[in-house]
Amino acid sequence: MKLKIAVSGKSGCGNTTISHIVADKMELDFINFTFRALAVEHSLSLKEVLAKAAEDDFWDKEVDNRQLELAKKSGGCVLGSRLAIWMLQEADLKVYLRAAPETRAARIVKREGGDVGEIAAFTWERDRQDRERYLKLYKIDNDDYAFADLIIDTDAMTPEEIADAIIREANKRI
Repeated sequence: MKLKIAVSGKSGCGNTTISHIVADKMELDFINFTFRALAVEHSLSLKEVLAKAAEDDFWDKEVDNRQLELAKKSGGCVLGSRLAIWMLQEADLKVYLRAAPETRAARIVKREGGDVGEIAAFTWERDRQDRERYLKLYKIDNDDYAFADLIIDTDAMTPEEIADAIIREANKRI
């Protein structure tokens, strides 16, 4: 049986990294279409796409619809996105990753470079804007994830440890 696993969390929690590891280890499709991918498609920066998304619902809906379409066509997948656990209703396992704001900022700086203070401020503002948009568009409060099957604090764990915890839980559902 091929599972559908949904992994969510805010920027810097490890959604993409962890989803990719789990998909590889479980031989599932990895799905992670994001604002970053949309920015590349439209020759825009992430900040430009975020600004457009604040004004136009197209951007969120395009990302969300593309991800869901890919996940639904898949025989088994790991969908990693901010809203995966809310949007992929048929997911066999819903995982929420969380981390302290300072951990998230440090991870983003390591991944993308920049000043940790500026990244922390940008990330805080992005979280605020994301939450507003999700409430407006879908009536989803992405700070309310208690329904997830598995909630993992990622601060003190390696990506491999997090992936292994998800795989252990997923194997119980096969």
